[in-house]
Amino acid sequence: MTGVVPAATPAAENGPEHVSEPTAYDAILLASFGGPEGQDDVIPFLRNVTRGRGIPDERLEEVAHHYRAFGGVSPINDQNRELKAALEAELERRGIDLPVIWGNRNWDPYLADALRDAAGAGHRKLIAIATSAYSSYSSCRQYREDFAMALDATGLDGTLQIDKVRQFFDHPGFVQPFIDGVRDGLDEVQRAVPGIDLATEVRLLFATHSIPSTDAAKSGPDFRGFGEGGAYAAQHLAVAEVVAAESGRGVPWELVYQSRSGPPSQPWLEPDINDRIEELAKDGVRAVVIVPIGFVSDHMEVKWDLDTEAVETAGEHGMIAVRVPTPGTHAAYVSGLVDLVLERRDGIPAAERPAVTSLGPWYDVCRPGCCENVRLGFKPAVAGLAP
Repeated sequence: MTGVVPAATPAAENGPEHVSEPTAYDAILLASFGGPEGQDDVIPFLRNVTRGRGIPDERLEEVAHHYRAFGGVSPINDQNRELKAALEAELERRGIDLPVIWGNRNWDPYLADALRDAAGAGHRKLIAIATSAYSSYSSCRQYREDFAMALDATGLDGTLQIDKVRQFFDHPGFVQPFIDGVRDGLDEVQRAVPGIDLATEVRLLFATHSIPSTDAAKSGPDFRGFGEGGAYAAQHLAVAEVVAAESGRGVPWELVYQSRSGPPSQPWLEPDINDRIEELAKDGVRAVVIVPIGFVSDHMEVKWDLDTEAVETAGEHGMIAVRVPTPGTHAAYVSGLVDLVLERRDGIPAAERPAVTSLGPWYDVCRPGCCENVRLGFKPAVAGLAP
């Protein structure tokens, strides 16, 4: 029987929600966004990010100043080097012989080069980990489209098979670092302001990247009926609720957004974190603990939009701001990513897979029409059912 999922392994090619047939993978494909590594890289990198949108360099330079403030170097590449090394160490510790091959969507090392390296080493079955935990166009489907484009560009379609681990927003390995971080963050607030009333003078702000409202509404499969914010908002809210319950000490919490772009006429998810901090200051809140729950590492949106802009906004209003660490190379996170690979290698049934919210475990093979970009339409994508 001919499979219906492009470039999938035999266990996934007919599109089960959860794959329960073991698969002998040859290598792990670590896929990330990429970032510039010097001032001369910044504009070419931003051209890659915005390709096809016709944005002139003058407008790109308005965004470039975030990178220029850090010497033109995005922290994301070094973070991925560290994550790759940590994954390799964890695999070696467990006696698992799976090489890790790293490729980016927007900067060197590119995905196409990673696929050529994989094929050159004799690998044929890859299991991909994308450095993004949630469901949306940019955090899941676009990676799947880029895998398809890289297979086409390299002529390796029909030679390489690429599966992808499930979105891991509610895997305990991803969530535990935030639980630890909130606990430590509240301790820091109480040391800085002895006697502060946690219930009235402190807020937990769970921060994630804003996306266009139309993309949010299309995130996740339609049949789940997540409503206006789609699976993207629902997943973040569910995880934030777990983290707050585990370590929030009764502190009120809310989900806020950051890093919006695009024309002002286009609705994006709100509220913006800076706007919300201003409002909270007026309500007598004295401290905020910022939890970057939408991010796996301290890349530019964290270092600039949170550590620079949001912290400055809090300071301007006389508030203390503590930013919780991202998972990075936290032992639980690294171990959890390996566990996600082993789910697929060993064909672990869905009922035996860990998930800390009622929304998961998420799908191994994306459902039809999942995470559509309504402006661009559907493009060929691997690791999911068409369209």
